Amino acid sequence: MGQMTDQTPETGLRFMKMHGAGNDFVVIDSRGRGGAAMVTPALARALGDRNRGVGFDQLAEIRDSDQADFVLDFWNNDGSRAGACGNATRCVSDYVMAGAGKKAISLVTQRGGLAAVRLPDGRVSVNMGHPQTDWAEVPLAGAVDTLHLPLPGGPVAVGMGNPHCVFFVEDAEDVNLPQLGPRYEHDPLFPERTNVEFASLIGPDRLRMRVWERGAGITLACGSGACATAVAAHLRGLTGRKVALELDGGVLEVDWREDGVWMTGPVAHVFDGWLSPDYLAQNA
Repeated sequence: MGQMTDQTPETGLRFMKMHGAGNDFVVIDSRGRGGAAMVTPALARALGDRNRGVGFDQLAEIRDSDQADFVLDFWNNDGSRAGACGNATRCVSDYVMAGAGKKAISLVTQRGGLAAVRLPDGRVSVNMGHPQTDWAEVPLAGAVDTLHLPLPGGPVAVGMGNPHCVFFVEDAEDVNLPQLGPRYEHDPLFPERTNVEFASLIGPDRLRMRVWERGAGITLACGSGACATAVAAHLRGLTGRKVALELDGGVLEVDWREDGVWMTGPVAHVFDGWLSPDYLAQNA
């Protein structure tokens, strides 16, 4: 895929479709524009429509960086900004590493500086940074115990560059996710809304997890959500610091190390496409 400097009015705008464990993305490479962004809320919202656009859980835009190999911005399919997206970070890192002939790479997100590496088996690991466990960092609306929130079920609040509300339940399969997800996403305790995870322990250091993502709804996987759930499970004494999580789209592995929370999983580059000049003009 060429960079932004390769685009012409005749051909429109190139994009990639990728997914990590079924968590799917549109990726736009805007390098070559001096760090300027191409994506607007209107374009993100239009592209996120699975009937009238392309469809995605999140959109990722790659931009130039003078501090790292690249900058990565995230958007939800409702046109809102996302602070973190671990699976998109892994997929884009794999793409940039392949283009640069590298096995390790550095990037900058809203969260700050991150690092990613490609493993010999083709999976990609990303350091998602240290978890945020203070109420003001998550953020929450007030000073409460983040390990036992004053909500039914006593969930855990964890920030991973975006807020998460993690419930530990007997059986994650029995949870009415379409009903409970939006209820807690918009709970007043979360001034910036929240991602909502439901997890059950299914083996030693192994969890079954389902997720409702802020601004996206039910998704097959959520990297930052897997990290938040693993952190919450360890803080609750349910698991060690290295956890495997079974999501609807596949398995993600999380390892909470001294330098941050590392998340590992599969990557897939599905196809490249073009957005027509007319489509771009209508959704500028």
